[in-house]
Amino acid sequence: MVLPLQAGDTVTRPTMWQIGHLGEVVFYYLAAITVAVLIWGVYRRFDRYTQGDEDWFERLDDLGSRITEATKIVFTNEKQFDRDLYGGLMHSFILWGFLTLLIGTTILAIDMDFLEKGGKLLTGQSYSIFNGDFYLSYSLVMDFMGLLFVVGIGMALYRRYVVRNERLWGPNSSLEDHLFIWSLFLLGVGGFVAEAIRILGTSAVRDVSFETVSFVGWFLKDVFAAAGMTPETATALYPIIWWGHAINAFIFIAAIPYAKPFHMISSFANVVTRDEKAGKRLPGIPADLDADTGAESMDSFSWKEILDQDACTKCGRCTSVCPANGSGRPLSPRDVILDLKNYREHVDNGGDEKTIVGDSDDAVIQAETMESCMACMACMDACPVEIEHLKTFTRLNRQLTDEGEIQPSLQDVFQNVMQKGNTFGNSQRNRGDWAEDLEFDVADAREEDVEFLWYVGDYPSYDDRNKQVARSLAKLFQEADVEFGILYEDEVYDANDIRRVGEEFLFVEQAATMVENFQDVNFEKIVCTDPHSFNTFKNEYPEVDFEEFADDPMMDFDIEDDEWNPDAGIYHWTQAVEELVDRGKLGLTGTELDYTVTYHDPCHLGRYNDEYEAPRELIRATGCDLHEMPRNRDDSYCCGGGGGGLWMELEEEEKPSEERLREALEDTEAGNAVEKFVVACPMCMTMYEDGRKTGNFEDDIEVVDVAELLVEAIESGGVRAGAAAGGESAPADD
Repeated sequence: MVLPLQAGDTVTRPTMWQIGHLGEVVFYYLAAITVAVLIWGVYRRFDRYTQGDEDWFERLDDLGSRITEATKIVFTNEKQFDRDLYGGLMHSFILWGFLTLLIGTTILAIDMDFLEKGGKLLTGQSYSIFNGDFYLSYSLVMDFMGLLFVVGIGMALYRRYVVRNERLWGPNSSLEDHLFIWSLFLLGVGGFVAEAIRILGTSAVRDVSFETVSFVGWFLKDVFAAAGMTPETATALYPIIWWGHAINAFIFIAAIPYAKPFHMISSFANVVTRDEKAGKRLPGIPADLDADTGAESMDSFSWKEILDQDACTKCGRCTSVCPANGSGRPLSPRDVILDLKNYREHVDNGGDEKTIVGDSDDAVIQAETMESCMACMACMDACPVEIEHLKTFTRLNRQLTDEGEIQPSLQDVFQNVMQKGNTFGNSQRNRGDWAEDLEFDVADAREEDVEFLWYVGDYPSYDDRNKQVARSLAKLFQEADVEFGILYEDEVYDANDIRRVGEEFLFVEQAATMVENFQDVNFEKIVCTDPHSFNTFKNEYPEVDFEEFADDPMMDFDIEDDEWNPDAGIYHWTQAVEELVDRGKLGLTGTELDYTVTYHDPCHLGRYNDEYEAPRELIRATGCDLHEMPRNRDDSYCCGGGGGGLWMELEEEEKPSEERLREALEDTEAGNAVEKFVVACPMCMTMYEDGRKTGNFEDDIEVVDVAELLVEAIESGGVRAGAAAGGESAPADD
């Protein structure tokens, strides 16, 4: 007969029940070995990072703030919830449950080994807190969070094996992926089974009614009892279950540095050491022409690039949002990172070295894979562990460029830039010809001071369709009575995209030429037509150490680094014109046009520089009815022109521009009522005009720039903006 719990009886549970003294010795011996293997493995991992060639201090400045922000990102799972509610909940349950179980186990170890055993050894008295209200609270929390953990694992198993989410499977899927998820499942379920059998077994000798707080263990105890298990059987079975659970835990802990579980450490480290401007500003290279700037070997990679490889969890989020992959090009951002990791481990373990990137069949990464990248940064935006894919991809592209393994069309672009200063290969003297059809003169900023120094860019200067956009923007500046001017033939290509396909030295030369020309004129703001130019002026030119390159005989410039001051103000034109609209300079009432439109966020304006609202505010200012596509703002889908895509000949199942136009017509709330597809980037204009033709959308939708909408609104209003601001009406075409 089991007596009820009496006053003074301890509300707790026995630890190491039925294990015996020899069992305890074996347990602590195995625990010591496990911890030693863990520490050694983690040390070897981090020692490998020290062999990278990047400055550690650039990534560890303001470490306290970095850790605080990383903790917020990791614990809130904010990146996992992006685009994937199911995945966010699943990972949150697993993470929070696992951490709670880890903390609970640590508390138990401290109590058992230090407060109880240590106290008795030193003073002859136990100081255990593992009893009473603390024990009851502890048991309730551990069961609740443990159940959450098992539910999360169950969701992961369902997604992987029942739904068979395709992004979880691929060429880099391996046995360790299955062992990882099933070992976690056994840890979670095994803990509850051990708890239930302990409760059932101890119920033969004492009142365990207080154990109802362990509601999962209590429920399983009832299930086992209903199935015919007696307390005596449970008592005999418990050591087997306990040891199975303990050994599973030891194996899992020891394997952490050597397999997929290491992402629990490397992912957090990766978030801590992330660069907020990664991708939008690429790392520079030494002026030394003999420096290893590409991917000659794995020793060329920085420690952060190696950490990126170790942090990858194979979740496939990057690949699932990659427009190159979605259009059938041979690029999976995940697999590039994992292929490099697998090759690095192969070499580190004594394997033969081979070409890292190239056209050869045995190359780790094929050249066509890197040619497919659009440098849109969608992969980086989707990555929950802040892997900087674009930095690694640029290194691979630099290697291809150094080896001359690039498409002839891209080589032609390089030649045009070197010889003519622009990607079209046209004469620089003709750069300002687009302005000849205007009814007013566009000022030469080299000869007079201006408020807006307008960098027009290559496509608005030479491409017929984008010349119309340039003229529209000029009309807006004129209407707003802004003092603006251009550099005419002294404006050269900004080099944003040739940098992203690996031509770094030409980027530096173009940047130096452009900065020198900027320094020779007086202005208040630089205003860019193209988001690509806006990005490189704002984020990359200030980082170039021009003095380092000034003595290079191949470089023809004389510039002091500290003379380039981006604080003068660098704007995309939508940002500058939004200010003019807010000040009433364009005389818009918001009722001029009644088109149903949708807007495409350019990668270099949106994901690169977080500007989403200025173009939308301008569209609304015209009176248009703006409807969003499902993929908008930071989830926007690239047009396919970035990263040199505009210049390359690539095989694809469907062009990204065609898919995007179809999305505009079929998936927006307005559906096929959408009349105009609005862009704010010359490259987007080019790609979508091409997509209209190849996708047979010419009769379905019109592609227009925001500037063209604004001009139409002003002209339909019949009021000159400058006159409206001063209270005087005038015909729109005066």
